[in-house]
Amino acid sequence: MTTKQIDYCIEVARTLNFSRAADNLFVSQPTFSYQIRLLEEEVGFTIFERSGKGAALTPAGSQFVSFLTAMREDLRRAIEQGQNFSAKYKDNITICMMVRQALYLLPEAIRLFSETHPDVQITPTFQYGTSMDFFLAGHADIVFSLEERTRQVHGITVHDLFESKIYLITRRDDPLAQKNLITKEDLYGRSLMVGGGSPPALRAVQHSLINSGKIDYFNSADHDTTLTNVAAGRGVCLAPGFLNDHSGQFAFIPFDCKESFSCVLCTHKEDQRNSLKIFLDIIKQLYRDAVAFPL
Repeated sequence: MTTKQIDYCIEVARTLNFSRAADNLFVSQPTFSYQIRLLEEEVGFTIFERSGKGAALTPAGSQFVSFLTAMREDLRRAIEQGQNFSAKYKDNITICMMVRQALYLLPEAIRLFSETHPDVQITPTFQYGTSMDFFLAGHADIVFSLEERTRQVHGITVHDLFESKIYLITRRDDPLAQKNLITKEDLYGRSLMVGGGSPPALRAVQHSLINSGKIDYFNSADHDTTLTNVAAGRGVCLAPGFLNDHSGQFAFIPFDCKESFSCVLCTHKEDQRNSLKIFLDIIKQLYRDAVAFPL
């Protein structure tokens, strides 16, 4: 299977017409159709049903093309990264996070690091719910994690970063947004969104509130869904401070509880690059300096 065949296949799936797809890619119709037939022979099943009206994806073809599309996008990104790297950089440090907000000071760390190491590329990547697996598979040099998730993990070095507290997230026009500290009594009669992969410390607080019998709740699939519901006025939620993007769209008010989250960065124990150490030191110093920063 060639990249050309992949592109041809994706274009037919998009247009559902061989002639139009061939024209769009500036290829003759016979050559185009021949390449698609070669591809179908290679994979062993029919991708497109042909007719006088055009083409239609078979069930197997529909699934196959969805995989091809994702694979082609990954390949495009890999080529772009390779082009960037070969033209400007001598080394690369990939840092993986569960969400973009997890390391709010990361852009500043990259800027400061680039001043002294312009030939080392910093590549942020995001793996929702699978960041540690992605890191352990060797696809990242640094991973942001909670300390509790690093226990019993071998071959890594854990770097303490900051302690993140629990906050209530509301719309900015919610009366609770005017308070400096939220207590459990403040939430009586409100709807609390729970779930969405909450870490154990947060689940414990959520369950304690729900067990009071004075708070309505409903499950939310993930943090993005939760924020959408908060914005729609359907409820409020509790979340770690490291999920605050500081955009000002929502109010983040400290919640009165003892639970918190120990946030860390992990590196592979065998990775002793000096550039990696310097980059880590910059990140850690930024968070040490952010004493009054809401985390």
